[in-house]
This record gives sequence, structure tokens and C-alpha cells, in this order.
Amino acid sequence: MRTFTREYGYARVSTKDQNEDRQLTVLRDQGIQDEYIFVDKASGKNFDRPEYQLLKRVMREGDTLFVKSINRFGRNKQEILREWQWLIDAKIHVVVIDIPILDTRKYQELEGIGQLIMDLVLQILSWLAEEERNGIKQAQAEGIAEAKKKGKHLGRPQINLNTLTPAQRNTLDTDYPLWKNNELSAVEFMKRLDLKKNTFYKVMKEFETH
Repeated sequence: MRTFTREYGYARVSTKDQNEDRQLTVLRDQGIQDEYIFVDKASGKNFDRPEYQLLKRVMREGDTLFVKSINRFGRNKQEILREWQWLIDAKIHVVVIDIPILDTRKYQELEGIGQLIMDLVLQILSWLAEEERNGIKQAQAEGIAEAKKKGKHLGRPQINLNTLTPAQRNTLDTDYPLWKNNELSAVEFMKRLDLKKNTFYKVMKEFETH
């Protein structure tokens, strides 16, 4: 059984394209070695994340977990509270670097009072994190609704006869008779036009009725 304690760091970004360097710098500034820093590239909606689950398996009583901010820990209020309670029950200290009051090491000797303060602050912060997540979703929904109202097409651009490039139109004019006379297969024609099957037949129908 391990008789010493360790300090661990946890960082999270929502997508593979996002950069976790800032979080890593802050964790290293706390003196945490790279081998004890765990990084997930996953949504904060729950704690079903491979690196975090591995971290939970290696942490022991008396260890300390550092995170830069509460929303790097998670974004769902109930999930945050449940996970925080698990850490307290496991007697693992938690330090939220951006919020000095969220440092459970400070309240070891204050039975009851320390826990009350932590519960109150955590309720507020986890609610704010969840509200931020909901706000992003609402902003996205409003943006989509506004774009639709203005008649903007969302998603992939629609391809039709009028949006073909000059090169595609030239290929169409040249190869259409060959295709109609069975001298050119549909698969090869699609490939030359660089069109998917459904789009190809839609364009052909438009071309024939044009």
C-alpha cells in the first residue's frame, strides 16, 4: 500500500482541434510533473472520459487533484456535484486554481463549516458552468433560426445544374451523349463530374428538362 501522497493535474478541451497548452502551463506552475497530468479531449457534459476514469483509478486517499477551472472539470451541474462528492468520500483533496476558495486542503480542520462553504460555492459555480453550456446551445439555436428566416441554407452547399463549375459543365455537355448511348457508364460519368450518386441523377434530370 502506498504511504506517500501525490499531486495530480487534470485538463480537458472539448474537441481535438482545441489546444490544452494553457491549462498544462498552469498545472506545471503548480509543480505537477507531466507524468501525473491527465488530459481528455472530450465534451464536459459527463465524466465518461478515458483519461479522467484512469485518473480516478490511480488516485489514492490523501492525494490532491488540481484543475485550472471548474468548467475544465465539467459543465453539467449534477455531474460535477456527484463527482466532487466522490472525491471527498475518497478523501482526495481538490484544488480549482482559478478559484482559491475551492481548495479543500484549507478546510481540513474546519469540520462542518468548511464543507458548508464548499457545498455553497460549488453549487453556484457548477450552476454557472451549466448555464454557460446552455447559453451556447441557445445562441446556436437562435443563430440557426435567424439564418433560416433570412433564407440562408445551412449545412453543405446544394449542388445543382446552375452551381456546376465551368469544367463540370463542359464535361457534362461532352459526355452526356456518350452516357445516353451506353458508351459511358454512370459510375464513370459520376467520377468525371465529381458528383455523388443522388446529386448526379438530380443534375441529369435538370439537364434533360433544361
